[in-house]
Amino acid sequence: MGHPEQNKIILKPGKDRSVFRYHPWIFSGAIAKGEGDLQEGNLVKVYNSDNQYLATGHCQIGSIAVRILTFKEEPIDYNFWKQRIVNAWQLRKATGLTDSPTNNVYRLIHGEGDHLPGLIVDYYAGVAVVQFHSVGMYLERENITKALLDVLGDKITAIYDKSESTLPYKATINPQNGYLYGKAENFIALENGLKFNVDWLEGQKTGFFIDQRENRRLLEKYAQDKTVLNMFCYTGGFSFYAMRGGAKLVHSVDVSARAIELANQNVELNFPGDPRHEAFAEEAFKFLENSYNKYDLIILDPPAFAKHQNVLNNAIQGYEKLNRKGIEIIKPGGIIFTFSCSQVMTRELFRQTVFTAAANTGRKVRILHQLTQPADHPISIYHPEGEYLKGLVLYVEGSNIKIK
Repeated sequence: MGHPEQNKIILKPGKDRSVFRYHPWIFSGAIAKGEGDLQEGNLVKVYNSDNQYLATGHCQIGSIAVRILTFKEEPIDYNFWKQRIVNAWQLRKATGLTDSPTNNVYRLIHGEGDHLPGLIVDYYAGVAVVQFHSVGMYLERENITKALLDVLGDKITAIYDKSESTLPYKATINPQNGYLYGKAENFIALENGLKFNVDWLEGQKTGFFIDQRENRRLLEKYAQDKTVLNMFCYTGGFSFYAMRGGAKLVHSVDVSARAIELANQNVELNFPGDPRHEAFAEEAFKFLENSYNKYDLIILDPPAFAKHQNVLNNAIQGYEKLNRKGIEIIKPGGIIFTFSCSQVMTRELFRQTVFTAAANTGRKVRILHQLTQPADHPISIYHPEGEYLKGLVLYVEGSNIKIK
């Protein structure tokens, strides 16, 4: 870990402003010099140009040079990790998620939103699925495992590390996915009383996109008697909520055949033998092109088009093209749930992009809801970048004559 007492970073004059505003990242351009063992993952103390202590965090290679753990001088030991996990657990209890008879899935730790940058923990009915996004956090995995067990006690049957693809690629560590504690078979979990298979071994992220829980519930309220199209359906979450909401028919579309298999399984779990649902493994734009005037409720929830600032322009074009097509093809009086989960796409920019898409169709479009991530994905007020999920619910009027 390197001795944090000797590991030191001194910032350039005037570059300490963000630290005084409690922003959890130090960018490499702000650093004047470093002392001691500044290997990736080591603890380091941060000082301003007047040699005043500011914070302690983990060293990292890249534009974010330090992820800050604390703004006060305190030992980063087992008690530190345990207290942070206690705080995260208390927030989940306060939201009513930890003891719900209809819900046994939630995000327990959400990185910077829980003052634990680089750590994600999702809880699935007794299994904690952990993803380390920084080397510093990965090196603390024993402490974090022990703290999770101490805080959650018998609520945990297994802890599974799924960091193979989440650590920075420049890191010299080769993590292997595997159990840190216990073992569990894939099983069925509950969200708002609906069942789904959890596939943390093969699935994307930690197995299921928990962050859409409240938005799926909202969609359910709009689904009565509607013909529904769920684009980029992945495990079919929006599809089986629409069915419970009384949809007339639901079509799930994803380019991945594996996703279609999962969606079909999840629909079958909740609505066995229900003829209202059909799934298609097809490319999104191709499917939309052949869907004029067929649907009156459409979900557009694509994977992140932009993970980094340098591809933001391409992403804007991608979202604009997708939303334009959705607005173009929907029946008059139709409703669109459209989302972006790209961190670099701000709420304002997403709305501007959807505005451009709407204007290009000539149809009347009104916003009914502005959506975000749920309470178990909290956003630190000092870290606006943590607000990654943006959504709009649109009401579309006017004829949808095919625009050349």
